[in-house]
Amino acid sequence: MSATFLLVRHAAHDSVGRFLAGRCEGVSLSAAGLEQARRLGERMRGEDLTAIYTSPRDRTRQTAEAIASASAIGPPQITEALDEVNFGSWSGQTFEALDGDPHWRRWNTVRSLVRTPGGETMLDVQRRVLELIETLTSSGHGPRIALVSHADVIKAAVCHVLGLSVDAWPKFDIAPASITVVVAGDWGAKVVTLNEIIS
Repeated sequence: MSATFLLVRHAAHDSVGRFLAGRCEGVSLSAAGLEQARRLGERMRGEDLTAIYTSPRDRTRQTAEAIASASAIGPPQITEALDEVNFGSWSGQTFEALDGDPHWRRWNTVRSLVRTPGGETMLDVQRRVLELIETLTSSGHGPRIALVSHADVIKAAVCHVLGLSVDAWPKFDIAPASITVVVAGDWGAKVVTLNEIIS
């Protein structure tokens, strides 16, 4: 038994690269992001998706809904397993402010060991996304499933599949509105494509 997972990062919002959105409420797609999500939906129309799961964040739900609409399948199912990293008190802070925090700098050096303030480690993130993939693979839910999430969550999953430490997260990109394809089964898992960017 195996399943194909299309790991999709949400489309762009106005504050990408300006502040750490994390789990802040009300961070929705920008006008450009909505257009990105529409094109992403068109790109995925022929993927024969059987289900879509999404993080609870507004930006991921909007992206997932665009895919569902274009694919003419049921509404996306919301799951905490795909939620953004719980950055705790860092959420909402500008990257300029965070760069002055030694704890932030250590988190970005050894994410396998460092916990965000009041939040989680990257190993916590990796555990929850892999448990979802394992459950969906073994449940026979369907052969082609879209998982709409966030860059660090997708990176955590890819690192595991490639046999890399989560500390390898800076070595590859997961762009907004990108698709990474992973196939998983009883034999293990492999990365088929990485960071396909929807222009």
